[in-house]
Amino acid sequence: MYGIGLIKGLGVTLKHFVETYVEDIRWLSRGGRYYDEEALKVRQSTAARGIFTVQYPEEKLPVPEEFRYIPFLIYEVDEDGIKVDRCTSCGICAKVCPPQCIWIVRSNDPETGRPVPAPTDFFIDIDICMNCGLCAEYCPFDAIKMDHDYELASHDRFKDHIFDKERLDHPLSYYAEIRPRNYAEEERARAEKEAAKAARRKSK
Repeated sequence: MYGIGLIKGLGVTLKHFVETYVEDIRWLSRGGRYYDEEALKVRQSTAARGIFTVQYPEEKLPVPEEFRYIPFLIYEVDEDGIKVDRCTSCGICAKVCPPQCIWIVRSNDPETGRPVPAPTDFFIDIDICMNCGLCAEYCPFDAIKMDHDYELASHDRFKDHIFDKERLDHPLSYYAEIRPRNYAEEERARAEKEAAKAARRKSK
């Protein structure tokens, strides 16, 4: 009433305005409070004073491990240095995909006529993908996982936003890097499963 609320609001703005310059001067001895990981953590904490806006794209907030964006395919490298796909082109991911954005190209062995247990090609339309993670959840071979890369904007949708197998393929080490806890749990479960199989073989 009578403009008191307006004056209070302007007072808050003025306070943040002054504190921004005070904080800038205080951080000068440390090299500045922008484009620095330590300073960014302070600006995002309850100790923040003045402006605390993230100066994107120069500054980026770290994403949590469970953050998910578009899927990617995992491959391993054997002892001979040969790339081995985990994906067997079973098609389960394409069947459970709600927006139907996954296409798998399969092929047969020319000599035997039997299906090759690896995709000839694999496509995901990232503009249609809703990042739900069902493909990764239902994959029986842990061959498809959710990525952390969210900077995918471009001017040409058809050229840049339909990912083929070459763009989707990532080594197992990449998955271990972006999701270390999940990777460790999966590897432990896999080791226990293999140990149980070995024990059953010995008992026979």
